[in-house]
This record gives sequence, structure tokens and C-alpha cells, in this order.
Amino acid sequence: MNKTWMKRSIAIGLLLGMFSLGFLVGSVQRNRAEAQNLKDLGAAAMEKAGESGGAMGSAVQLGTSIVDMQKHVDGLQKNLEALKKVKEALGG
Repeated sequence: MNKTWMKRSIAIGLLLGMFSLGFLVGSVQRNRAEAQNLKDLGAAAMEKAGESGGAMGSAVQLGTSIVDMQKHVDGLQKNLEALKKVKEALGG
């Protein structure tokens, strides 16, 4: 009984030690996530899905078209705001 208890204690101690060491090393060596890489991967996946054709491809193309249109509308709104400021500065 004493030998069995000793073996189990050593095994549990080793497991706890390995876990603690792994936890310590993992917390010290933090890897930073690269959002730009993930964005590029998502864009590449959407591009391939758009090229595949069918309903999925059409939906992806529609989505990318809408995103592009929104970017253009945002740019136009910025230009309108700049024109309004110039107009106010000129007294109009």
C-alpha cells in the first residue's frame, strides 16, 4: 500500500510539474495575432469562393460589389463635407 501511494504521488507531482512548466512557458512566450494576415486570408477565401460560380459565387460577388460601393459613398461624403467647409469659409 505504501509503494502504491508513493508511485501515485510521484505521478501526480510530475503531471502537475509538467502542466505548471507548460503554463509558465506559454504565458511568457506570447504570440501576437496579426489581424492583417487574417484579413488577407479572408479576402483570398472570398475571392476563390467568388470565382467558383453558382449561387455562392454570385452572393460573394454581390457582397464585394456592395462593399466597394460603400467605400465610394464614404469617399463622396468626405468630399461633400470638405466642400461645405469651403463654402462656409467663403461666406456662402
